[in-house]
Amino acid sequence: MTTVAFLGLGAIGTPMARHLAQKTQGLRVWNRTAAKAAAFAAEFGVTHAASPAAAARGADVVITCFPVSGDVEALLDGPDGLLAGLASGATLVDCTSGDPATSQRIAARLAERGVAFIDAPVSGGVAGAEKGELTIMVGGDAATLARVRPVLEAFGKKIVHCGGLGAGDAVKAVNNALLALHLWSAAEGLAALRKAGVDPAVALDVINTSSGRSNASMNLFPERVLTRAFPRTFRLALLDKDVGIAAQVAREQKVPAPMLQLTADLFRAAHLAMGEEADHVEVVKWVEQLTGVTIASPA
Repeated sequence: MTTVAFLGLGAIGTPMARHLAQKTQGLRVWNRTAAKAAAFAAEFGVTHAASPAAAARGADVVITCFPVSGDVEALLDGPDGLLAGLASGATLVDCTSGDPATSQRIAARLAERGVAFIDAPVSGGVAGAEKGELTIMVGGDAATLARVRPVLEAFGKKIVHCGGLGAGDAVKAVNNALLALHLWSAAEGLAALRKAGVDPAVALDVINTSSGRSNASMNLFPERVLTRAFPRTFRLALLDKDVGIAAQVAREQKVPAPMLQLTADLFRAAHLAMGEEADHVEVVKWVEQLTGVTIASPA
């Protein structure tokens, strides 16, 4: 029987942990806000660990899911840190949408203790996490992935080995950079069309059966922008972080990537203008402010 610990009960981490609670035995949870972990433990009949070390102690697989890689690295040290609890032979699976360099640094420190590490960021948002149908992008040793795959299958529908350490982080960052680019470019295009007298709903009907379509045009704009709903499911601040990682990966690999860098700059400006709590699709509101156009059907 595999003993699992889960650290980080955020918007996506909570449903991931819920699937693990339902499909494994002896799950332990820890969260920086202790009350949230205590409530989760009470609801699902699992153990609320008092510290990262307590969660990791005796666990075969420890899963972390935090906003940035630095959050995971900060949990390693001290008497209550992960290194105090992880035993040789255990595996740390980091589902944070992190940066390759930090993941590689964490992996090196863990290897000194005989602990394996894979970066395994997820895609699919809150809806995918709720359904247990996330896509998991994995960087690291293939044999390590094979060993923990049954655990990941509790919340992942598509699990892809992307390459060596940091590859999962890199793929996730580039994927989200493309999301950001599609959001911004679609907003600019639809703003121009609206100003030219074209109903955005009509424009999207054409685009979404033509070569310009994307997830942004097919789902996000019809469901969130035209309706003016803008539900808060994934923070703009986190998308800003991911696009920045993608641009950094390109620079480190000496790949000219002016579109990635421009997108990173635009999203940093939008993040600073709209604040920490804005949803990623609300970047469209920033484009609307810049263009003086509301992307909605005529009254």
